[in-house]
Amino acid sequence: MSIGFRSVFRTNPGNLLYAPFFFLAFVRVFLPAQSMLDNVHVTPRAPIATASEPNTIADASSATHHPLINRPLIKKTVDLVLVPVTVTDPMQRLVTGLTQDNFQVFENKKPQQIQHFSSQDAPVSLGIIVDTSGSMSTKMDRVREAIEQFCLFSNPQDEFFVITFSERPHLVHDFSDSPADIESKLLFAVPKGRTSLLDAIYMGLQKMRDAKYGKKALLIISDGGDNHSRYSEGELKSAARESDVMIYAIGTFDRYVSTQEEMLGPQLLSDIAEITGGRAFILDDLVHMPDLARRIGSELRTQYVLAYHPQNLAHDGKWRKINIKLKLPREFNFLHARAKTGYYAANE
Repeated sequence: MSIGFRSVFRTNPGNLLYAPFFFLAFVRVFLPAQSMLDNVHVTPRAPIATASEPNTIADASSATHHPLINRPLIKKTVDLVLVPVTVTDPMQRLVTGLTQDNFQVFENKKPQQIQHFSSQDAPVSLGIIVDTSGSMSTKMDRVREAIEQFCLFSNPQDEFFVITFSERPHLVHDFSDSPADIESKLLFAVPKGRTSLLDAIYMGLQKMRDAKYGKKALLIISDGGDNHSRYSEGELKSAARESDVMIYAIGTFDRYVSTQEEMLGPQLLSDIAEITGGRAFILDDLVHMPDLARRIGSELRTQYVLAYHPQNLAHDGKWRKINIKLKLPREFNFLHARAKTGYYAANE
């Protein structure tokens, strides 16, 4: 890839039907751009316009007080499922301009009726999880720059918290809507010790219970596999499946590693992120980390949100698999929709 990183995700083929609006999306995908990060133009920390009719998701540009956007994405007490969806082309450029008619939702292979749709920029509750183990000592300047870019391209109403981890994770800043406060905390981070990656992610998922907004995401920056956690990989994956939190990760792994944990680090981050509808990126060059963080911030602002009432209303606590397919002209079957893989039903 042109800027030196690779993305790990699974593709889902879609059924393709004619959609007359698609010229708009085609133009947005294929206009010339300086890099794959430049085709979505998001104004940094820009105010969100007030919606004239905030009673439907599709019209709610200002989602702060919207009753659907701001409820949990999978709410256990209400039979409503909200699914954020990212659409990309083969070069990983974000595709905007799609409408509700261009999506199909399947739960356990059964089609579901989309009852609410949004393509607007809604605020997000964000957790930033930073590896401060000893191996990060020469990389913190790039990490700070990356987080600055991530916050700069966020929604001005987003809230953030920060967790750092080495031997064990620490919540170094609680939820705040001030990126400057968040960034200042990392100035005092002193890399040392081993890597409790799984414990840090688990802490981040638990902290999200205090989130203000229904749309939630974690950004993880690490340079090694786990070698000092109490939680196992299986336990963390279960927690990720049960959560309503998207996980994004930037891995800065060295090419030559000496331990099995470090060798498995990229795949570990990829597996965890994929479960939640997020994405893991493995950097070939640290210089690209700020650009990548900026791209993740932009992606969170350009996602589609689909909402449906599941046909299966049983509160049996079972796993429900979600699959999103695109309804587009045949010549655009190279586009890919990415979303979380499912959710657990309420258990009464």
